[in-house]
Amino acid sequence: MLMHQTLERLRELRLTGMAEALAEQAAQPDVQQLSFEERLGLLVDHEWLTRRNRRLARLLKEAKLRLPACLEDIDYHTPRGLDRAIIHRLGTCQWVEAHQNVLITGPTGVGKTFIACALAQAACRRGYRARYFRMSRFLEEIALAKADGSYPSWARRLAQTHVLVLDDWGLTPLTPRAAREVLDILDDRVQLQATIVASQLPLEHWHQTIEDPTLADAILDRLVHSAHRIVLKGESMRKVHGQKAVAPLEAT
Repeated sequence: MLMHQTLERLRELRLTGMAEALAEQAAQPDVQQLSFEERLGLLVDHEWLTRRNRRLARLLKEAKLRLPACLEDIDYHTPRGLDRAIIHRLGTCQWVEAHQNVLITGPTGVGKTFIACALAQAACRRGYRARYFRMSRFLEEIALAKADGSYPSWARRLAQTHVLVLDDWGLTPLTPRAAREVLDILDDRVQLQATIVASQLPLEHWHQTIEDPTLADAILDRLVHSAHRIVLKGESMRKVHGQKAVAPLEAT
């Protein structure tokens, strides 16, 4: 009866991890040989891990990453100019703490989105908030938020997001109105938060995709300053992996 009451009270206190660990200890006779301090340490560790996993799940859900990518799954074998040392350094998330940006460029299919999502996922694992957008959807959400009056709160939440991912940058030109809206968002992030931008276009072509040259100067000044650059090259990963998958069939 005492064990049942203890478990109920732990759950009422929202110490579900400790409750689960205590129930597991009760079912393992060998655990009784441990000291009180050792058993308590196991309970606390389980509670800490449970909360950490729960927070990570919540952060990943909020991030809405396009791909379930992680740094450990990045392919370094396919030639595409990817520097393992740079990825390892970015994996520490010091760039997030320093409010810096990451700019990823390269032709279609070389893994820009995967790397962007993997970096955002690494940030979530360290407790940072992230949010992924394709540029077309990003502009749509801005328009919808302004139309229904929720823009101030939407923009405020975004300004508090540690890592903003903007994918498919430059696929369509930014009109002066859209450029002003993007500039407003970036203004809220300069030296305060971090941003990842992925684009098929080389950085030197970004200016041409913004119709107003003055706004283009302002936007690029906020993105490029203190930015880490990842320049990818080579064939599409989908093509390369597709060839590897059919090779055994062709051999037969």
